[in-house]
Amino acid sequence: MDIQEFSKIVTAIEQETAKEIIGLKGIIRHVLIALISGGNVLLEGVPGLGKTRLVKTLARVLNLDFNRIQFTPDLMPSDIVGTNILVKDEKGNSLFRFQAGPVFSNLLLADEINRATPKTQSALLEAMQEHTVTVGGVTRELPQPYFVLATQNPLEQEGTYPLPEAQLDRFLFKLLLDLPSLDELHRIVDLTTGEQQQRAEKAADAATILELKRLAIQVPIAQPVQDYALRLVMNTHPQLESSPEVTRRLVRYGSSPRGAQAIIQASRVRALMEGRYNVSFEDIRNIAYPALRHRVFLNYQAVSEGKTPDDVIRDIIKATDE
Repeated sequence: MDIQEFSKIVTAIEQETAKEIIGLKGIIRHVLIALISGGNVLLEGVPGLGKTRLVKTLARVLNLDFNRIQFTPDLMPSDIVGTNILVKDEKGNSLFRFQAGPVFSNLLLADEINRATPKTQSALLEAMQEHTVTVGGVTRELPQPYFVLATQNPLEQEGTYPLPEAQLDRFLFKLLLDLPSLDELHRIVDLTTGEQQQRAEKAADAATILELKRLAIQVPIAQPVQDYALRLVMNTHPQLESSPEVTRRLVRYGSSPRGAQAIIQASRVRALMEGRYNVSFEDIRNIAYPALRHRVFLNYQAVSEGKTPDDVIRDIIKATDE
C-alpha cells in the first residue's frame, strides 16, 4: 500500500460516513485517525448530536464486528467481559464454559460510560490497554483490530461517576461535539425525517484497517519535529522550571507519557491523510488538542477564570518554539 491508496481508502470511508452523518467532518477525521492509530476515543457532547449514530455508521462502513453497551448504575463487570457459566455435557457431567461478553468485538460502543460504577468502568481498563480480558485466571485475546468508542454527556451529572484519570489516560483522543449550524440542522432534519434515507455502504474491513496502521507506523518523523512534540508535552507540567507561565499559573497536573505517544502515533496518520510521508509541525499542533485535553488538569485559578483545557493548550502551543 502507498500514500495514494491510503488517501483513496480514507476518502471513501469519509464519503460513505457523510451519507448518514451531517457535519462533524473534523470529528469524523479525528475518529478515523484514532482508529488507524489503534487507539480509543472518548466522545463528549450533549444528547442528540449523533454520537451513537456516528459509531454505528463507522462500524458498518468499516465492516467491523460491533457491539453496544448502554452503561447504567446496575451494570456489572461480568455484563461487559463475560463470565464462566455451569453447563452439562452430553454425558450429563457439569463443567464451566466461558460465555463471552460484548467486549469481544472489533468496535465497542460504551454509551454514557460515566453512568456505570467505578468497579464496572474498571472492567474495561485491561481491554482498552492490553486488548485482553482475564476471567477466572484465564487471559483471552480480543479480536484485532480492537477499539473502544465511549460517549458521555457533559451536562447531566446526577447519577454519574466521573472517569478516573487512569481510565481517561487510556483514551487516545477526547473529542468534543458542537451544536450543528442552521444549514446543517436543515440537512439533518431532511435526512432523518424524509422518506428516502441514504445508507452508508462498506468501504473497508478489518484487514484494511490493519494495513493502514502498518503503513502509518513507517512514516518518518524528523528529530526537530519529535523534539517539538515532546517539549509540548513537558510544558504541560507546572512543577518544571522550563514550563511557560500559563502552565505554572493554571495547570494542576500535566500529561503522562501516553500523551506524547498519542501525539506521535496520530500525527503519522494525519500526515498520510494530508498526502505527506513525513510529520510536520502543523500535524503536531493539530493533534495536540484531542490528545491532551483530557490529560491536562486545571487548577482552581483556571476554573475561576473560565478557562478550558483547550484554552490552556492553545497558550502552551504559542509559548513552545519550534
